[in-house]
Amino acid sequence: MGKIIGIDIGGSTTKIVGLDNNKIFSPMLVKAADPVSSVYGAFGKFLSVNKLSLNDIEKVKITGVGSSFITDNLYGIPTGKVDEFRAIGIGGLFLSGLEKAIIVSMGTGTAFVSASYNEVKHMGGTGVGGGTLLGLSNRMLNVRSFDDLIETAHGGNLANIDLTIKDISMDSSVGVLPPDTTASNFGKISDLATRADIALGIINLVFQTIGMLSVFATRIDNIKDVVLTGNLVNVPQAKDIFDNLGNIFDVRFHIPEHAEYATAAGAAIICAKE
Repeated sequence: MGKIIGIDIGGSTTKIVGLDNNKIFSPMLVKAADPVSSVYGAFGKFLSVNKLSLNDIEKVKITGVGSSFITDNLYGIPTGKVDEFRAIGIGGLFLSGLEKAIIVSMGTGTAFVSASYNEVKHMGGTGVGGGTLLGLSNRMLNVRSFDDLIETAHGGNLANIDLTIKDISMDSSVGVLPPDTTASNFGKISDLATRADIALGIINLVFQTIGMLSVFATRIDNIKDVVLTGNLVNVPQAKDIFDNLGNIFDVRFHIPEHAEYATAAGAAIICAKE
């Protein structure tokens, strides 16, 4: 059997992975101005890096918002499409090794999918995501890239930005919430707040919002496991924010290897099972 290629065509990036003997290999990302250019660029780069020929590829499965622009087989290889939310769900399960979980796809915005291998259900989403991070950091800090925002946030202190429970209550805790739980993002921003404080506050705002919506999603289907996927998993401050929410609300957050490529991986896995 030849190798299977899964491709996730987004608005500004295209992600591609290979599947061989039920194992993911050589995930990569390509940026381009339009979906058609990006998918052909990603495919060509993938073949070149892995020293593969067209004859080595059995099938291609594409997904994502840009997949509608691809109407023909890629280079004559049988090419099919798969629903993006199904790819998110199956990809998240495959990478995490879980049988059932809430899969959270964190891109420009954020999608929530309840997934098992028997059923994948899109639960909804939020416009809070990577676009929010960059939009706020651009306006508030004149910072326009993820790497620069992450660097700027080093050494930041949320005590100069966020209002916490201990700021407004004499009690040591409120219900299950410890005193340092955020009561209001940017609710206590100080005139003395530094650029690092503000950058960290923006990151905290976005990930706490996604984290709390994830917690609410687990309550709907009584699921304890949340798999985080998408480009935002690479923001180093994210893990501590999610772990803290998980400890408070008894939810297990997972960031599997290659989590940013989960949707492309899901497309390939679905193709292999057809």
